[in-house]
Amino acid sequence: MGKILVTGATGYIGGRLIPRLLAEGESLRCLVRDAFHAADKAWVDDVEVVEGNVLETETLAPVLEGIDTAYYLIHSMSSSEKGFEDRDRQAADNFAQAAKGAGVKHIIYLGGLGDTDKTMSKHLRSRQETGATLAEAGVPVTEFRAAIIVGSGSISFEMIRYLTERLPVMVTPKWVDTRVQPIAIRDVLTYLLEARNRQAEGHQVVEIGGPEVLTYKDLMMKYAEVRGLKRSMLPVPVLSPRLSSYWVNLVTPIPSAIATPLVEGLTSEVIVNHPEAAQAFDVDPIPYKQAVEFALNRAQQGAVETLWSQSYYEPGASENTLGDTEGLLFDKRVRQFKVTPESAFKAITRIGGEEGWYTFTWLWELRGLIDRLFGGIGMRRGRRDPEALVAGDVLDFWRVETVEENKHLQLHAEMKLPGQGWLRYDLSPCDDGTTEIKQVAYYEPKGLFGYLYWWAVYPFHLVIFPRMLQKIGERALEIERGEAVGAPQSA
Repeated sequence: MGKILVTGATGYIGGRLIPRLLAEGESLRCLVRDAFHAADKAWVDDVEVVEGNVLETETLAPVLEGIDTAYYLIHSMSSSEKGFEDRDRQAADNFAQAAKGAGVKHIIYLGGLGDTDKTMSKHLRSRQETGATLAEAGVPVTEFRAAIIVGSGSISFEMIRYLTERLPVMVTPKWVDTRVQPIAIRDVLTYLLEARNRQAEGHQVVEIGGPEVLTYKDLMMKYAEVRGLKRSMLPVPVLSPRLSSYWVNLVTPIPSAIATPLVEGLTSEVIVNHPEAAQAFDVDPIPYKQAVEFALNRAQQGAVETLWSQSYYEPGASENTLGDTEGLLFDKRVRQFKVTPESAFKAITRIGGEEGWYTFTWLWELRGLIDRLFGGIGMRRGRRDPEALVAGDVLDFWRVETVEENKHLQLHAEMKLPGQGWLRYDLSPCDDGTTEIKQVAYYEPKGLFGYLYWWAVYPFHLVIFPRMLQKIGERALEIERGEAVGAPQSA
């Protein structure tokens, strides 16, 4: 089998599909508009990254040369871009014509469900038009059509997450009664993977969905059940999709340019009407609540960083950042120090216990005391070893979740919290001989009180975390100087 092309490689679906294709031994080429955006991906050294633009025909021939199967995972979303339908259509036509010229045998496309005999939003209609345009050049096309994809980072699922988490009482418009057939991201990926090994002929439309047909109200209330939240809904028929999108923009991190087309799409019923084609695939979709549980299970997915489908750390970034995305609030601090990664790692792994937290230790102890007053473990556990840490070690009121020598440490909070917390360090050597240390405090709030807690303690973060990172750098420098002095003597 020849090389496989993945377009939209840095997007939500493409970013999750690539590691799975690599795990099955496939040879991949990934199309990106700017290689910079793929530079920090874990898979970047295992694929061929090529730059190109589906709106620029002349860039596509070298991209498609030697390709047997191509995944087309490109779609416009922002309503702020006028004429997106024409651009999507032109992009698909350019790609299809270039694919035919290059001898591509199969195009696999992920579009959206929707009944063409009924009113559909312009974005859903455009997604189906894209599939038809891809097929017009004559290359066999497998077009999957899905509704809401349930997975951490999926924009539709994130809207459900934020609205349910933040609003104990929701004033709901009419679209909450629209029927939808959600599907888990793991099932979507299984369909996409299996399609590459199937004989492709003509234009095959495959409607895919989970085993349940629900309403958007059901989605939010079932999400609340999984999270242990009590939620009420007050229907208000006067809320138009546009007014709803402004509300989504206010309550969630989703910007109005994306919220508007997203909410407009929620007024269209998206269910599987023709299940026959999907039944030919070896996929048994999981129920919605189980999909939610998988999406929320951070521990099962390994480390916080593995959840980010989009690039979270921009290469070379040095600014501090306060963020809110994929259900996580975070405080990021980045500094460069004239030390080696080895010295920086030693300084980081010596925090806690008798060593303390390098700065404002009394504040850490006060937090531990408050934790004990509420029945928590406090700071009394200390640490197993004064210098070394391994996965599973306790560290005051933290536990070591993942550790990689001289590269990474992630701690998971075990104090009493209205949510879950992590503290993560990543080390990167720089060309100028310095080491960049990224310190990120993540927090996954549970319900409205969880968000209130974050903002209540955030002023302390502003004091503690910048100083703590500075002290880690200073301690790393002390360690390095000590090693430098001691080396000749031991020699």
